[in-house]
Amino acid sequence: MPFMLLIAEPRGQRDTRSQAQGEALYARMVEFAHELAGQGRLIEAHALTADTNGARVQVREGRATVVDGPFAEAKEMIGGFFLLDCPTRDEALAIARRCPAAEWASVEVRETGPCFR
Repeated sequence: MPFMLLIAEPRGQRDTRSQAQGEALYARMVEFAHELAGQGRLIEAHALTADTNGARVQVREGRATVVDGPFAEAKEMIGGFFLLDCPTRDEALAIARRCPAAEWASVEVRETGPCFR
């Protein structure tokens, strides 16, 4: 079953790190991804740029609006994700507990489902 680990990190946290600190944390995440790939659990993983680079799109009554980030009402931003293939939710939770990002962010575990067939 596919599960997604969403990394929800405090907004602005990245700006508090030195370049060396950021590179060290990124290296830990890459190593974690390689470990999951070696176990046959990783489908895909990506980091996301800061929400200052993002935009939100809404369509209401046929009219589209685009709001550029950052999004002041948000205290967290999605910093990346891991898409996993796990037989159970318990295994996905066990993997989330091992995720290095759980030390500085929240790791949300969500089962995915098809949106088309």
